[in-house]
Amino acid sequence: MARAATRPATTLRRLLAAGAVAAPSAFDATSARLVAEAGFDCAHASGGSIARSLGFPDLGLVDLGEMAGRIASIVEAAAIPVVADADTGYGNALNVRRTVRELERAGVAGLHLEDQDFPKRCGLYDDLAVVAASEMCTRIKAAVDARADDDLLIIARTDALKVEGFDAAAARARDYLAAGADMVFVEAIHATEDIERLAAAVPEPKLLNVGGGGEELVMPLAELERLGYRLILYPADLQRAAIAAMAEVLAAIRRDGHSAAVKDRLASLERRDSLVDVEDYFALDARYRA
Repeated sequence: MARAATRPATTLRRLLAAGAVAAPSAFDATSARLVAEAGFDCAHASGGSIARSLGFPDLGLVDLGEMAGRIASIVEAAAIPVVADADTGYGNALNVRRTVRELERAGVAGLHLEDQDFPKRCGLYDDLAVVAASEMCTRIKAAVDARADDDLLIIARTDALKVEGFDAAAARARDYLAAGADMVFVEAIHATEDIERLAAAVPEPKLLNVGGGGEELVMPLAELERLGYRLILYPADLQRAAIAAMAEVLAAIRRDGHSAAVKDRLASLERRDSLVDVEDYFALDARYRA
């Protein structure tokens, strides 16, 4: 339950200035706490994973209120800087202003906005549609104007690679930086040669999305840092791990009537309770009742 003394956005800026930052993606408070306990300095709130945790595909079906509420719980549980997925900003420039203000009130250190048409869909899917680069630039300008803290990191994502090709995506990235974005994120860059090609085309600070489609990261963080990648996201790994583990336990219970066969795979009750600081709450309760 400790609270950070420095504003999260300022902390994130300092981390990024020092080198590449790995940020595994959380989808609820428990996964966020696990990211922090594992020693990471930053967490990512994945819009796709949050949507799936609510029972929906990543097709823009979760609204700003639902997303902001979940992100606020992730921020509080993590107690480290959190970068949030703001999708398209949920509409035009006016919607983007509200989105930035809602997520900033939730305590995020940064957020990424994308240039898909609204409603968006997961960047791994086909039939994506992107808005004109000029329209995305208005979203970025609105986001920059809306932030109360100048350190809040505004990251511009483009999904144009699958729609318009590499050169157009790189051109959009440069346009978005000129519009005021602090960092750019070209979705669907996975192969080593494409990672290097983008670095040559856009030397400015970049975000890299790793493993969204099952790809393995084949380059060490130090090399990614040299190429100008500053924020490295792992958007699907934690949720995929949780799904596989829960399915295994359920299969054992269904088969045997109990979970003894997978007991060694289960966290202890003590470990479970430590994640939510139960002893701290007991102490607070005793103090208030004294």
